[in-house]
Parts: sequence; C-alpha cells; structure tokens
Amino acid sequence: MTTTHASPTWTPERIETLLALPLPELMWQAQQTHRAHFDPTEVQLSSLLSIKTGGCPEDCGYCPQSAHHEAGVKADKLMDPDLVLANAQAAKDAGASRFCMGAAWREPKDRDIDKVAAIVEGVKAMGLETCMTLGMLNAQQAQRLADAGLDYYNHNLDTSPEFYGNIITTRTYQERLDTLQVVREAGMHVCCGGIVGMGESRRDRAGLLAQLAGLDPYPESVPINSLVRVAGTPLEQAPDLDPFEFVRTVAAARITMPKAWVRLSAGRKELGDGIQALCFLAGANSIFYGDTLLVTGNADVDADRALFTRLGLHAASDGAATQAAQPQAAPAQTRIPIQPAA
Repeated sequence: MTTTHASPTWTPERIETLLALPLPELMWQAQQTHRAHFDPTEVQLSSLLSIKTGGCPEDCGYCPQSAHHEAGVKADKLMDPDLVLANAQAAKDAGASRFCMGAAWREPKDRDIDKVAAIVEGVKAMGLETCMTLGMLNAQQAQRLADAGLDYYNHNLDTSPEFYGNIITTRTYQERLDTLQVVREAGMHVCCGGIVGMGESRRDRAGLLAQLAGLDPYPESVPINSLVRVAGTPLEQAPDLDPFEFVRTVAAARITMPKAWVRLSAGRKELGDGIQALCFLAGANSIFYGDTLLVTGNADVDADRALFTRLGLHAASDGAATQAAQPQAAPAQTRIPIQPAA
C-alpha cells in the first residue's frame, strides 16, 4: 500500500513557520515563486457541474450531499449525457478552459465508469480539458478513465491526517492516498487540495500542505476551499476563519508547490473582492467559474469578469494551462531563509 510522506524540505513544522511570517514577507516570497513559473496576470478558469447529486453514503461533516445529514439536498441519478454536454458547451462559451464533473458516490461501480467515460469523450471533443471527482477508484477504473481522455482526477485530502477523524469517519486517509496513487499510475494529472475553516488549527493547515507537497510529484492542481457552512451539516456552526489565514494558506501552497495551479474553490463568493485580490497576489491562479459549485453558490460570471477587469487579470489560454500541468518533484529549498514573526 502506498503512503504519502512530508517532504524533507516541507515538514509540517517548517510550513507552520512559513505561515507565521509577517504577511508582507510571506506574500513577497509567494510572489517571487509565482512569477518564476507563471504570468502573474493569468488565471485559469474551470467550471464545475454536479452530474450525480446527493445520497452519498460518506459522512463528511462539511457536505450537504451526505445521506447522513438533513441538508435538503435531493438524491438524483446520473445526469443525462446530453445535458452534461450542453452544460459543458455553455461553460466553454463563457470562457472556461476546463470542465469539471462531480458525482456524489463513495466509489463508482464499473457500469458507472463506462457511462462517465463516454461523457469524458464527448467533453474532450469540444476542446475542453476534463476533470472528474467520483470518489475512490481502483486501478482498472482509473485506467478506463485515462483511456477515455480524462485529463485530471480530483480527490481531496481535506485536512491534516491528525484532524481528519474530526471531519469524516467512513473513509480513511490512506484510502484517499491509494486513489491518488492509482490515478497517477494511470497517467492522469492529479487535482488534490483541502478545506480550511473547519475548526482546524494552523498546525493542521500546515500538515495538509505538507502532505500535498510531499506527494511525488505534487498535484498539478491544488484547490483551496473555504468552508461553506450549510444548514443541516455538522459544521454549520463552525467558527469563522480569519480571512487573512486563508490568504496565508494560499501563499504557502504556492511556495511549497511552485508549478501547481492553485485554485480558489468553494467559499470564494463569501471571501469578497478584497480577499480574492490578495489571494491572487499570494499566488492563486485558478478559479471555479460559474454560478454554482456542485450544490453551493459561487461568484457569478459577470462579477468575476468585472473583478478581473479591475485587477488587470485575464484568462489563461488552453496552451498555457496544458504547458504548466506537468508533474514536478518537490522543491529542494525555499528561495530565501524563513524567519518567523517575533
């Protein structure tokens, strides 16, 4: 069984020290790293669609799609493929270069894989990058999706190994790592990140980043989610997270995984324009684009376009996204010595 490891460079202790830097120093380091690998004015646009909603047997405390929670989400069957393709075309017309599809399964059945593989082929034919999140996969399922042309598979670690048991009990951390391994072995790009604001400590956020940066290679795409507190879920009363702590997490993700697409994902609408702008300065260079993320709200397209105009940002081209998405080993060292705040 494959396990991850914290990189000798990026241990939880070292990342916690990084997170404790004065914000101007942390932002400067993140900017230096970001500019070494990306155009700082480019942002990759992804669109996310729930193709099978609700009824999930997992008990993730943040998720309104769990059958364990009374969050008012109706369980649906797999969406008709023609409707999925229509949504993909609309996303492309709105400017998205990657189309992500999520199904609320613990793990797909083999008959499900054949259906979603056909959807992947249809979306790819439109000239879009494709990403799916379907739960746990075995090696044969991962290879089937790769053969269909799936570019990315998303499977988040959610949080640190130490805090994980407070959030979910129906799937182990190791099972998540095993899925990431079969995805990588099948030749797909890995999309993997986590959620902040679930009541975890800064040390837990450092632990999550150490796990991600310690994967060899680290993920090509790293979504950083801010908890959306949904009524009926165990985390609906989770304490507020200082928004600057979210910015710090984004900056540390950029420094520890310099060539990854760092994506502002769930909770972006609640962050507001000012914090989003700081996140882009901290090295975020990807967003979910569209009005809905699975079953929670997202910033609308017009608002995003207006914000990009105000900040002088523009959408990354398909070629730029493809060129950057190459597996990278963990960095050997930081660009400058890290000194914690007094």
